[in-house]
Amino acid sequence: MEKLILDRIREWTSSPFDRDTIAEIELLNSSGETRELEDRFYRTLEFGTGGLRGVIGAGTNRMNIYTVGMATQGLANYINSLKLSSPSVVIARDSRNKSDIFADEAASILAGNGIRALFFREISPTPFASFAVRDLGATAAIVITASHNPPEYNGFKVYWDDGGQIVPPHDKNIISEVEKIESVSLISRMDHPEAVKTGMIEYIDERIYSSYLRKLGAGAPGGGSHSAVRIAYTPLHGSGCKIIPDVLRLFGFSDLHVEESQSAPDGNFPTVKSPNPEEREALTRVIDLAAKVKAGIVLATDPDADRMGAAVRDHAGKYVLLNGNQIGALLMYYTLLRTGEKGALPEKSYVVKTIVTTDLQAEIAKSFGCAVYDVLTGFKWIAAVMKENEKKGMRYLFGGEESYGYLPVDFVRDKDAVSSCYFFAEMAAWLASSGRSPLDMLDEIYGKFGFYLEDLHSITMKGREGQEKIKSIMRSLRKNPPSEIAAVGVASFRDILDLSETDPSTGRKESINGLPSSDVLQLFLADGSKISLRPSGTEPKIKLYFSVREIMAGADSQRARTAAQDKIAALKKAVLKKLDQAMDS
Repeated sequence: MEKLILDRIREWTSSPFDRDTIAEIELLNSSGETRELEDRFYRTLEFGTGGLRGVIGAGTNRMNIYTVGMATQGLANYINSLKLSSPSVVIARDSRNKSDIFADEAASILAGNGIRALFFREISPTPFASFAVRDLGATAAIVITASHNPPEYNGFKVYWDDGGQIVPPHDKNIISEVEKIESVSLISRMDHPEAVKTGMIEYIDERIYSSYLRKLGAGAPGGGSHSAVRIAYTPLHGSGCKIIPDVLRLFGFSDLHVEESQSAPDGNFPTVKSPNPEEREALTRVIDLAAKVKAGIVLATDPDADRMGAAVRDHAGKYVLLNGNQIGALLMYYTLLRTGEKGALPEKSYVVKTIVTTDLQAEIAKSFGCAVYDVLTGFKWIAAVMKENEKKGMRYLFGGEESYGYLPVDFVRDKDAVSSCYFFAEMAAWLASSGRSPLDMLDEIYGKFGFYLEDLHSITMKGREGQEKIKSIMRSLRKNPPSEIAAVGVASFRDILDLSETDPSTGRKESINGLPSSDVLQLFLADGSKISLRPSGTEPKIKLYFSVREIMAGADSQRARTAAQDKIAALKKAVLKKLDQAMDS
């Protein structure tokens, strides 16, 4: 092993590291787990522009109280460098393993640095932390969560005083301070009980919930009889377990059925392979429950209740799983339609979407006279637009991304499955009162704007070798961008890293304005199809996004769907072949 790795292993097997940490590393060492040890120590778990995320375990490249502690100390140092009169930080956590320990450690370190920790005593949805920052006038927030990642992961998200995840200049400044914490000896902390006694840790749960609910009730467009829809719901062992049933019942959805086997918080997520509402397997049990009780809609949320999945019962009684683009299009269309019917659609209104989200949402917004903002992947960029447009007196109506994250209210600045579940249920109730379903509305949308179909394909490449392969693929494509995909010409090639757009047929290159630099490539084909490639910022994956559009022939959505599916299959096959070639080059 490299000397750096050996030095780190030696450091982590002596004081001040605790006995369990030392024993875990020594067991790996004595068992000859060289590859595992290298992965744990070959680097320091990177504090990126959103915080930390990684596998739980001992080591510099793992999530543990020491990596969390060093990140918190760096954040505390940055906050204290601002010389604020009474800084405070909201702390929230989900149901993941060790979330309680990491949250407690973060609160104790903040208190030890003279920063008041506003602490959610119980597990709480991520959007509640975003809301609490603004509602309480806090300086920042920390949320301990790895969102929808598999059980072995946890994470550390940082938000700023606007309620959005950190963006420039705060992100780079915090990263700089975190990088200065090279030893756990630099961490200052105050034990939790002492911090509570002195007021440096304050519990905030109930008053935040009440404030959120008041604003949610005032912000919805309003629908028909809520008793007209029967709902099956699963929190997937996460933090939506209590709050979402409470919200739905509070606003009149009494015919609610919760999947009991997944209703208790559990960081091992024992009933699913991965607690991800994007995946059909995760919804198997709640769809079985829905079939048993004949529910009209199925709702599911991830562990920190910021993402929402949904399925709808069709006219034949089968449950159709909606993808993130479809859910977002439905919620946007419903919000704009109902707001407009009430005569409340503001003149200076807008919506926000990410560059890999379906362009169907842009078409819907434009039809209602709303401005459309395209941003990079990540809800922090949506929050940044909201902050800027608030200063201009513009009215936010909807924001979302294809990865099952939506925000139908303006008082939160991150994706919010709590308000999304409520809006989706309200939409379903309004449609049911006239004998329709969300699938009927989706066909109405396709009839107006064309049939859009998207697909996401992820390639997992774990460890140090995997990271190098991902970098190699992106380098190769930048050096030799394709001129055609599946016999369809590439009309333009966008490189968001150097903010350029190139016409492959002429070689003409132009600058892209309005976006920050990011490791993303996009190909716009001559037939209107779009392909995007980006390394995941939270998982060891490279993600491929495919989007196609077919004109509807009358009401024949099935013919359009078949044509679109065939087109995506051909594009995917061609792109995967090019990626294989890129790895070999």
